[in-house]
Amino acid sequence: MALDRIFNIAGSALNAQTIRMNTTASNLANSSTVASSDKEAFRAKRTSFQSVMQDALKGQQGPYAGGVKVKDIISDPAPIRRMVDPGNPLADQDGFIYMSNVNEMTEMVEMMSASRTYQNNVEVVNTARTLVSKTIDIIKA
Repeated sequence: MALDRIFNIAGSALNAQTIRMNTTASNLANSSTVASSDKEAFRAKRTSFQSVMQDALKGQQGPYAGGVKVKDIISDPAPIRRMVDPGNPLADQDGFIYMSNVNEMTEMVEMMSASRTYQNNVEVVNTARTLVSKTIDIIKA
């Protein structure tokens, strides 16, 4: 495997984890939102990844073969929370408001996992850069 492909693969992982972190940040930002119906309530989003290796196995060799890409961003199927608050202007005719299904603890775990994966791939880039630098030094000698 050429060293330049390592940068592409690690870069694809960095992009995927950035999207994951952005999705998690959006979930946390909307964790306290309320709506007047179940259908209008914010639903947490989850990123779904797909290996780009599958494309490589099919003969579609691209610069990211062996990397990862975001396949889809889906809504979390967890139920929406319903709370009695008849004084809220968004309350329905029965006095209920509908809160997002975001669980802050789950989101923090997602953020930590995405951050650690991002850091690991930064380390891959740094190691590959060092290898390229040492290879150039050997060629010069």
